[in-house]
Amino acid sequence: MTSKIRIGFVSISDRASSGVYQDAGLPALEEWFTRALLSPWQSITRLIPDEQALIEATLIELSDHEHCCLILTTGGTGPAPRDVTPEATLAVAHKVLPGFGEQMRAVSLKYVPTAILSRQMGVIRGQSLIINLPGQPKAIKETLDGIFAAVPYCIDLIGGPYIEANPEVLTAFRPKSAQHNPK
Repeated sequence: MTSKIRIGFVSISDRASSGVYQDAGLPALEEWFTRALLSPWQSITRLIPDEQALIEATLIELSDHEHCCLILTTGGTGPAPRDVTPEATLAVAHKVLPGFGEQMRAVSLKYVPTAILSRQMGVIRGQSLIINLPGQPKAIKETLDGIFAAVPYCIDLIGGPYIEANPEVLTAFRPKSAQHNPK
């Protein structure tokens, strides 16, 4: 029996979490992963305000207790005073993977000049890869399209489950020695 891969989705927004408007981040993540993954998976979702202590606690819960191999946050990565997602992510990280932030900004710069204001990052906590994504659905898709090829192999390297991507959506990169069915 194959157990489902657990993926944490955390939408971070004061207004959406208080009901001022409908959250768009969580549905965008669900839609993207439904198309992109062949492996059985399930999402564990949270909608929370921009509060650093709560973001930290949520990331720890999803990593240490829910055993999510991948945790994606949306929102809170800009320069505004309430944008504290990167600070919370760093506070719970065991290792920082600077390439994720660099690549996410490079991808976003193709679409908007304000991508240089983003403080998105990727980190490891235990056997969880945590990635901070932008908050808008279009930007979430563009960013995931630009970085996800490296995610399954990263999860392999930190002891997580083998994730198969849908080749009609994207090609995940693994060295031949790490592929389950090398061609």
